[in-house]
Amino acid sequence: MAKVSATEVEVELQWFLRLPYINADKSMAGYLKRLNSTQLAKADPMNVVKRSLPKSLPIKVTEVIPRIKEGGAFVKFSHEEQITAKELEGTLMTFLKENPIKPIFNPWRRVRAFLVQGRPWVEDLARYPSPRIRVEFEPTEPGGSAVELTQEQLFALLRRYGKIADIVPQPTDSKALPKYATVTFKRARHAVMAKNCLHGFVLPAGGGGGTRGTMIKIGYEKIVKAHWIRDWLTSHPRVVIPIIAAILATIAVAIFDPIRTFFIKTHVTRSFHVEDNAIYKWVKSQLSRANDMFSSRHRRSDDRSLDTIWDDRKGDIDQIKTWLMESADTFIVIQGPRGSGKKELVIDQALKDRGHLLLIDCKPIQEGKGDSALIAAAAKEVGYRPVFSWMNSFSSMIDLAAQGTIGTKTGFSETLDTQLAKIFQNTATALKQVALDTRQKDDKDKDLSDDDYLEAHPERRPVVVIDNFLHKSNENSVVYDKLSEWAAAVTTANVAHIVFLTHDVSFSKSLSKALPDRVFRQISLGDCSPEVAKRYVIRHLDADVDPEDLGAGEKDIAPSQRRQDLGELDGCIETLGGRLTDLEFLARRIKTGESPNKAVQEIIEQSASEILKMYILDPDRASRSWSPIEAWHLIKALAIAPEIRYNEVLLSDTFKAGGDATLQALENVELISIASANGRPYSIKPGKPVYTAAFRYLTEDKVLKAKLDLATLGELIKGENVGIEKCEKELELLAGLPKQPAELGPRIMWLLGKIQARQEKVEEYERESGKLKKVLHKEF
Repeated sequence: MAKVSATEVEVELQWFLRLPYINADKSMAGYLKRLNSTQLAKADPMNVVKRSLPKSLPIKVTEVIPRIKEGGAFVKFSHEEQITAKELEGTLMTFLKENPIKPIFNPWRRVRAFLVQGRPWVEDLARYPSPRIRVEFEPTEPGGSAVELTQEQLFALLRRYGKIADIVPQPTDSKALPKYATVTFKRARHAVMAKNCLHGFVLPAGGGGGTRGTMIKIGYEKIVKAHWIRDWLTSHPRVVIPIIAAILATIAVAIFDPIRTFFIKTHVTRSFHVEDNAIYKWVKSQLSRANDMFSSRHRRSDDRSLDTIWDDRKGDIDQIKTWLMESADTFIVIQGPRGSGKKELVIDQALKDRGHLLLIDCKPIQEGKGDSALIAAAAKEVGYRPVFSWMNSFSSMIDLAAQGTIGTKTGFSETLDTQLAKIFQNTATALKQVALDTRQKDDKDKDLSDDDYLEAHPERRPVVVIDNFLHKSNENSVVYDKLSEWAAAVTTANVAHIVFLTHDVSFSKSLSKALPDRVFRQISLGDCSPEVAKRYVIRHLDADVDPEDLGAGEKDIAPSQRRQDLGELDGCIETLGGRLTDLEFLARRIKTGESPNKAVQEIIEQSASEILKMYILDPDRASRSWSPIEAWHLIKALAIAPEIRYNEVLLSDTFKAGGDATLQALENVELISIASANGRPYSIKPGKPVYTAAFRYLTEDKVLKAKLDLATLGELIKGENVGIEKCEKELELLAGLPKQPAELGPRIMWLLGKIQARQEKVEEYERESGKLKKVLHKEF
């Protein structure tokens, strides 16, 4: 009788072995037998053994010991003495190779069989197969000596069971006994076969086992890879860093985007604003009433004086309300100079009955220093939080370091354009949710989709007011480009109504990029008429008095009726104009006790100081598109006439180079206003009505006028000298010709005439400069 290892079947059920009260070798075979499935029953070790042994094989199976933990089984058998165990092994291996048997649990690998040459240790310890085995060399008898096998001997002994990856002998300085070597197979099933077939095998003296032979003991050894995860991550940055970036982005979208959308919704609906709370409003009204009782008078808001303005602009207010009720795309532009009351007209009047309003002020966004500050300002305007604006700089540093290390960008950092797009995308999502929050399941339009519902109910859409649009647009246009694109997308999708408030007359250039095929609904606000301006000032003076409290007594006369100097008001308003902010400033000064003429004179002097500081004496000239001389030229011309010709300015010597761009820049900063007809500019006026008087006031300053005129003459002299130099160079070139053809005579005479004319201008400018220098020497 001999022993042969039988079939080896890989059954990946090691998790089952860790369950308590489970004896895998005894229980698993029984469980498989009890299953009614024919395919699963074939995985029973007994069935696998029967299928693996050919009927013609002259053996008798006496016992099968399943080893589910190791994916195989021991088969004890008896055979006739005429046939050796080696011959039976070869016959069986040939049969299994020609007729491969692949169990259902491992359909990609066939069953193999090897002869057991040692004395296997059948145990049920918690030791599981591993591709690495530890081969120990022990003496065959106590007190004897064992031979440490070489790598060549181990390879020859173990290679038949499977491909070997590495053989590591015991270190020479190791004193561990018994001596050992470590063998690593490519697969765990090969190590299982080697361990079960050669454990306890005695290598005879003839095979290199020493004088008395060497016994081989084999056990599994766990493969411990210290820090292998960390090592793999650090050694594959091209793969790891993009994966980390994608994971972080996914987490940010999955966790923070719903939170940000929620905060934007609360910002639009004002859910957490204390000012809109009913209890807060009641307490505030009670305190205000008590304050009025103790002060023995009724305090009226300054808004009462604005009723005069709103009565005059009632047509514009009704027009805005009508546009907001239309189902078509609502893209409204309110254009007017600064101080004309655009914001108050839209928010306080046209939209005072609208529940959901989002105000985006472009001024703090555009004035943000750096990308982080700009992103934080944009997020604050729409209620987008949490916002990690500091992460932009941090991510850029990581991206730069990664690019220097692996040669490519990781994608951690995001551009300003991308981050603004994310903020506005979340805002659009929140606006759509706000518009659909009031929709009920039992509405008559319940069968409509969300888009059709919003198109059919324009009154449900929230209103987005974009204030100070194109403020400092010459410095950075990214914000305005993204706002225009976003507003176009929102209105096209019927998510919200968009209202732009701008002072820039060239707004159509920016908005046409986003909506090239649409016509904007536009309202242009100008200055108030003199009659409306006068009523506004008077109503402002009487704002603190309730008309019901006025009687026939002297002390009950309104403040505007007590003043004896309001006869000056007509002339003052004619000088000041109808700009709303200037009128309010005038009314406040009159209320403090100043006469109208004195108040207007103070306003004129203050405006003159602002003009000097902003347009002439500003030290930061590098960021300006005009020179003080160009601004002074317009100030002098507009001080004489309230309106001058556009082309006349362009033909002057001061505006010869880049005159159109300079005038456009001065219009953007509101020193002047340019009137156009059929798209062609034709006249120039002061930027504010009060600037006409301020320009006149500045030109009456002899020292200032002499200083700036002297600087202007210096620039003109420099320009004439440059022209003379060009003519002289051309004459020098013509004089160097070997012959002087008669055809050059007219050209030479023309050049000489130009030199003479320019020289006469230089002499005239020099004489005027001398007079101006005398003024500077005499006057303070």
